[in-house]
Amino acid sequence: MSPWQRRQVNFPGSRSDSDINLPGFILFWYPMDRKLDRNRPEGDGMKYLTALRKDVRSRVELIEKADIVVGIPSYNNQSTIGNVVLQVSRGLNRYYPDKRVVIIVSDGGSVDDSREEAETVRVHPYQEKIITIYRGVPGKGSALRAVLEISKFLQAKACLVVDSDLRSITPQWIRNLLCPIIEDKYQFVAPYYKRFKFDGTITNNIVYNMTRALYGKRVRQPIGGDFALSEDLVGEIYNQDVWDTDVGRFGIDIWLTTTALVRGYNICQARLGAKIHDVKDPSESLGPMFRQVIATMFSLMERNVDHWRQVTGSEEVPITGAEIETEPEEFPIHVDTLIESFMHGYAQFSSLWEQILSEESFAMVKELAEMGDGFDMDVNIWAHVLFDAAATYHCWEKHRFKLVELITPLYYARVASYARAVEGMNGSQAEEEIERQAKCFEDEKPYLLERWKWVEETKARGEFCGQFP
Repeated sequence: MSPWQRRQVNFPGSRSDSDINLPGFILFWYPMDRKLDRNRPEGDGMKYLTALRKDVRSRVELIEKADIVVGIPSYNNQSTIGNVVLQVSRGLNRYYPDKRVVIIVSDGGSVDDSREEAETVRVHPYQEKIITIYRGVPGKGSALRAVLEISKFLQAKACLVVDSDLRSITPQWIRNLLCPIIEDKYQFVAPYYKRFKFDGTITNNIVYNMTRALYGKRVRQPIGGDFALSEDLVGEIYNQDVWDTDVGRFGIDIWLTTTALVRGYNICQARLGAKIHDVKDPSESLGPMFRQVIATMFSLMERNVDHWRQVTGSEEVPITGAEIETEPEEFPIHVDTLIESFMHGYAQFSSLWEQILSEESFAMVKELAEMGDGFDMDVNIWAHVLFDAAATYHCWEKHRFKLVELITPLYYARVASYARAVEGMNGSQAEEEIERQAKCFEDEKPYLLERWKWVEETKARGEFCGQFP
């Protein structure tokens, strides 16, 4: 009997020693030098010392140690989460049968049957499965914080995270994401997907371009949601004081990628084939993701300015793993709705845009509003708009969330222009267009440096810098 097998214990509701399920129990672990104020009331916005609860602290302590920890953040994903847990279990059994493994579903208080669906899945022998509800601000980042705390405590050599809404995940995903950490000594593995040309509009039009121009690495999916981390990277980030910010929500992915880049960790990308998940038309449902990702990205620019202002050009990031032959699902995008949203934004916010954008940038936006059928926001204009917004964010000390709201209609304009540009293209051609756009951001980086310098000089003089010359 293996040491791992001897440590398994049946809890109420579990079906077997190899399928630990904890309905009604929440996982908890405190760092030994930290205490929770038990008189502190709970509620949104409360700063917690941990994302985990005390109820089953003994459960984690009983496990003692693991080689691999897999986290699955979830919220109302009952239609997909069962298969995600199943594929994770199969992948670990197929490729790492000799490793001590813990699979964690870190749930945000789903009101559907997500946790129940995850509990019904029987994992392979010698794999631990834990269903938890995290503690802290609602969001993916807080869910991941719980996973990182457990991974740190168990001294796992690799920590893998996959989204709970995936419909294309296979056991091969598990190998492709973990192999670079376990066998090749990489420290952060980002996903490398095939995506439909209208999927991932925040990535294609903002985050990839900005990450590449700022930090000089061509990480194609900086907010992909499926990634792996080494033990030392987990040790650096798990207890940082960021979890009550947008990092605790949708800002977590860009924060992780940027942290790995700036701190000089060894990074690669893993081939995962198509990412088929619950996609949304950006003209119909942007939600909080856009605001939280952009705010986090701008905040990281402030924190890491001494790093990115020295970076010129960009370089490839290794792509590893066997090819996975799946094709992404197609879906429509409503360009007219996007343009209409921009026009409404122009009517409402143009006077404010005139203050936060340079004179040249605003003139181009004004011209865009008058284009009619020839509507097209050129990528160079879009780069300047984003750079202006980033510099203004650095300038403002209050109401920064309002700035992100202000640029949302401008984002709609760029997505509409991108959609028109790639409408008749196949996947490869659309990818070439995305790379061309990213190169434009690199080429326009001197504009950002100029704007940033102007803000810093103006602030140093104690003058208001809310309006660019």
